[in-house]
Amino acid sequence: MGVVVLVAAWPVWASAVTLDFRQAVDLALRQNPDLLAVRSQIAQAKAGVAQAEGARLPKITATAGATRTNDPLNVFGIKLAQRQATFNDFGAGQFNPALPGALNIAPDNLNYPGAVNNFNTRLEAQIPLYTGGKLQGYMQQARAMLLAAQSGDQAAQQQITAQTLQAYDGVYTARAFQGVAAKALEAAQSQVRTVENLYKQGVVIKSDLLSAEVHLEDVKLQKQQAADMEAKAMDALHVVLGAPLAEPIELGPEVKVSMPAGTPGVWVGQALERNPQILALRQQIDAASGKVEVARADLYPQVGALARFDTNDPTLGFNAHSYTVGAQLTWTLFDGGVARQGVDEAVAARMQMQAKLQAAENELGMQIQDSYRKAMDAERQLTTRELAVQQTEEAARIVTKRYANGVGTLLEMQGAQAQIDKARADLLLARNQINMERAALLLALGKLTLDSVEVATAAPPGVASGDPVHVGPSSKAPFAQP
Repeated sequence: MGVVVLVAAWPVWASAVTLDFRQAVDLALRQNPDLLAVRSQIAQAKAGVAQAEGARLPKITATAGATRTNDPLNVFGIKLAQRQATFNDFGAGQFNPALPGALNIAPDNLNYPGAVNNFNTRLEAQIPLYTGGKLQGYMQQARAMLLAAQSGDQAAQQQITAQTLQAYDGVYTARAFQGVAAKALEAAQSQVRTVENLYKQGVVIKSDLLSAEVHLEDVKLQKQQAADMEAKAMDALHVVLGAPLAEPIELGPEVKVSMPAGTPGVWVGQALERNPQILALRQQIDAASGKVEVARADLYPQVGALARFDTNDPTLGFNAHSYTVGAQLTWTLFDGGVARQGVDEAVAARMQMQAKLQAAENELGMQIQDSYRKAMDAERQLTTRELAVQQTEEAARIVTKRYANGVGTLLEMQGAQAQIDKARADLLLARNQINMERAALLLALGKLTLDSVEVATAAPPGVASGDPVHVGPSSKAPFAQP
């Protein structure tokens, strides 16, 4: 039975609809093609479990066939099966004991029989009694692969959540860069006006005016680059959501990821227990153990039972009933070491998976420590960047005033403005880095889900800046999808 994956169509809206972070993640978890592919693997794994369970049950087949033949052996066998064999089928009519050599006469009825018809129906059941652990190995392998697929689905959901956060926050970061560029443009335009006035007064030379105008054009280019950055970030969000790039989307409130409670030492132990990628690797090792049992089963005997019911009739009917029951033991005593080598290969594959798991566990611990250090460093940088913005703004104010009084140089004024622009950009990057490093830490812990991650919006009326606002299940999307 085939697996059918239904993909919900992206809703068509007359105008742009606002999506907050929860709605964006919910939509991505329904629409993202990577996640749909992972869920098709779960469907395959479930089918594998059902197949393994079915292999332990009796196999019942029903067959029906029609035959017409004049082959001597088959004709006699068919007549016996139809319970219609006679002495004359042996050529009894040609046998005359008075004739010399009568026993050497070839009977025509036996050697050259007429064609016969046979309609055969059969109901057969085959039952595995002992397989040396092969069926149990198949079951272990199938169930472990299902659990691995489900863990992979959880990992994929958290990855999609992280990608949505990166794209969602990336749009806001790009917009903030546009704000920085707008302030830089305003400052550059003010500089041009200041230099132009001083040039008219004969205080500065024309090269200063030309230099200010060139700087203004550079800032305009930077502003356009910031706009392109936002467009690129919005395209990335469309891709994560599985939405057409032309569909208009407006974002809800800006989000801020909260730092998880605990310490790195505790987090490593928690991550080893709940990180879905680690769990998937462990379950793959269980599947590899099942494969070992399947390979080892070829070293042991196989025992099965058979029950069969037949009918044979020269016309379309169900006469001449017969039955057969039996059991069979099969044991390969020598195969040139093929089965033993199959076991060794399966054991080696399991050892490879175990080594991969150990490496992943070590890397996970390092990732948690690294994400924690980076998150703390980003928080410390945030305070430094905020002070840097205040300092550069004050320094630029002083330098601009000195230049207007004919004391400073244009180069000093432009340098001071460049320092402001850099400080503001660094502040934006620090804020973005805090979100990304905290999200990376939660992803490593296996906790990056909407139900376990507390996010904080930009402070709404009546809420102090920085107070967390939990986005809970009560958030509803402005549309419904199947």
